Amino acid sequence: METQQITVTRTPLWAKIIIGVVGLGLLFFLLGRADLLPGIPNPFEEKTTDRSGPVLLKSIQDMNRFEGASGNFEVVVDLDKDAKFLPDVVRGKRTLYVGAGSVDAYVDLGSIGDNAVTVSDDRKSASIRLPHAALERTSLDTKHSYVVSQQRGLFDRIGDFFGSDTGNMQQMNELAAQKIQDAAKQTELGTRAETNTRSMLSQMLTSLGFTTVTVTFGPPPTAAPTGSASASASPSAS
Repeated sequence: METQQITVTRTPLWAKIIIGVVGLGLLFFLLGRADLLPGIPNPFEEKTTDRSGPVLLKSIQDMNRFEGASGNFEVVVDLDKDAKFLPDVVRGKRTLYVGAGSVDAYVDLGSIGDNAVTVSDDRKSASIRLPHAALERTSLDTKHSYVVSQQRGLFDRIGDFFGSDTGNMQQMNELAAQKIQDAAKQTELGTRAETNTRSMLSQMLTSLGFTTVTVTFGPPPTAAPTGSASASASPSAS
């Protein structure tokens, strides 16, 4: 008659403690996510601490500009990157990105020359010549810019897993800003800024007692050469 020997392996005490702590933590986590323990704080709740340093003032610039108009834009950027000899499922990335931003149009009042302002002797009429309105660089609104969809190949997924997508997002932001800047040039932002600047100066000078205010935009007219004027006058005189 054979005797079977049964060996009973007992779980060490340290293993029981670890299993108990993990089980208790998992229980608290599930109850906290289900809001079944409203009176007990969630020990796994994420806490954000801002450890940023103080803001440093680098420089101050005097702004001699009048912001006459501002335009808000939105563009959908469709960026497709692929390899020449590999299918898209292996190597490729296509991103649909919505970029929102604004462009301001301004008139530079600091570049007015000495001869740009003419005042009559009775101080009732004033004539001002200003440069044409210019456009500021696009100010991208990151809160309202977002990725709609992104399709990635196998190699791109592996690369994004071990790395970051910062370079791709920076390229999307630059493309969106450039497209918005190009679109702003085709709008009436400059004309609207000049109209508002003319209205502002007319109201200001009228309040100072001027009855006639003329505001024009563009470079000053160039005077005709003296030699050409005398040459054109001599045939008629003869």
